[in-house]
Amino acid sequence: MTRTGSEHGMTVRDAVFQLLQQHGMTTIFGNPGSTELPLFSDLPEGFRYVTGLQESVVVAMADGHALASRGPAFVNLHSAAGVGHAMGSIYSAYRNRAPVVITAGQQSRPLLKADPFLYSESPTELPQPYVKWAIEPARAEDVPAAIARAIHMACLPPAGPVFVSIPLDDWGRPCDPLPPRGVSGRAQPDPQALAVVAERLNTAVDPVFVLGAGVDTDNAWDAAVALAEHHQAPVWVAPLSSRCSFPESHPLFAGFLPANEADISRNLAGHDLIVVLGAPVFTYHYEMPGQVPPEGAALVQIVGDPHQAAGAVCGDALVGDMDLSLRALLASAEAPRPGREAPLRRFAPPAKARGITSAMALAALQKLRPEGGIVVEEAPSSRDDVHDHLPIDRPGGFFATASGGLGYALPAAVGVALSQPGQSVLAVLGDGSSMYSIQGLWSAVEHDADVIFVVLNNGGYAALKGFAGNKEVVGCDIGHLSLAAMAEGQGCPAVQVRDPAELETTLAEAFAAGGPRLVEVMIDPG
Repeated sequence: MTRTGSEHGMTVRDAVFQLLQQHGMTTIFGNPGSTELPLFSDLPEGFRYVTGLQESVVVAMADGHALASRGPAFVNLHSAAGVGHAMGSIYSAYRNRAPVVITAGQQSRPLLKADPFLYSESPTELPQPYVKWAIEPARAEDVPAAIARAIHMACLPPAGPVFVSIPLDDWGRPCDPLPPRGVSGRAQPDPQALAVVAERLNTAVDPVFVLGAGVDTDNAWDAAVALAEHHQAPVWVAPLSSRCSFPESHPLFAGFLPANEADISRNLAGHDLIVVLGAPVFTYHYEMPGQVPPEGAALVQIVGDPHQAAGAVCGDALVGDMDLSLRALLASAEAPRPGREAPLRRFAPPAKARGITSAMALAALQKLRPEGGIVVEEAPSSRDDVHDHLPIDRPGGFFATASGGLGYALPAAVGVALSQPGQSVLAVLGDGSSMYSIQGLWSAVEHDADVIFVVLNNGGYAALKGFAGNKEVVGCDIGHLSLAAMAEGQGCPAVQVRDPAELETTLAEAFAAGGPRLVEVMIDPG
């Protein structure tokens, strides 16, 4: 005879918290709302609730937490309006391949027939198409199984956000416990196809690698370094990559590919084999026609995401887990090639100027930051200076948004810090980017996230001005902002620096301090 939930004395809420405990998901990111009240009232021992002051901040914190911890994160949002607020960050989580389990409140089931206040009319459609799976369970007792499935769906490659809508009165209903179960999956590469790629690498005259976020996502950093060193092949970063997948101070590191066909073709010209690893072929941002791959070059892509493989516009594509794929290629490699005589890329010091430049600020950060720290970046107009002066040399050491949407990095840095206690976390931000999610500073203070926020304040949307060239663009000047004052208003210690002579001292003091703190670096517009 099967015992019922009432005989077990278990409710839906009990079963869900038991499930979350089993998966190590003891941090709940949320912005409290009335239709979710039963979830976060009287939180069980061992759980913590991380409050964000706006739903987009909440999802971005969970995104950073999931990516840095390499495990699923749990989010609770408020009904339709809350999910609507969060949509920009849900889109970013989808592009970042972040395993985020998003739950949202729904009105009580007895009220749904009457279109009540705070009712989500089409809950599973609202977050589409930027979740892998969405459901509102038909019965209260089905909620734990739906969340269990959502966790596995979020984590299976390619990872990504999922969505479960839960009526208010479901949490207290009787429910049977779920039996523990595990689901894991790594896309095994085709051995025959890998053998062909290995042979092409062995016989290529001058191969080149292009690495994307998938290498770091699949823990393939060491295999990528070993494979590049064996073939003595230059390594480029794929356009607009959101992760670092190769040590940027390595002699074989060649640089960052721009997001247009002409420059990609120019940089890869002369190589007879282009091997793209863990990245699309290719991500373009602006139109500059060119021949890709360049004349005389063959192209092979290995990626863990079938969508990226199917979307490649040229070359041969192979789907497989990056670490398994690269180790198989290394095992099939023939005699190592002779070493190159000199590093492929050199770092030049920033030019002198009367005021502080972003290059100057990034060089100072590199000089002063603790070795092995984590960088979370969203400073679009300073991205080139980040590349030139802030090299990343460790796996899991860099996070940026893959979506292009602003407002990610500030709260994501909070999520990263909460997942990695004891790690140094540096958030490099633009002034415009910071304003999309400035409320995240409150969460950093409330939960004592050890993050140094460095805002490069150039007084406007400088990246957009750069795209416009010599044309005047309206609406891009936002110079009467004080990010330091806004930080202080949320309880976050902050300082503003304008004088180049005070830059290093100010940053050194900030690095020495603990907890959340903000340095607003005023960039000279000249």
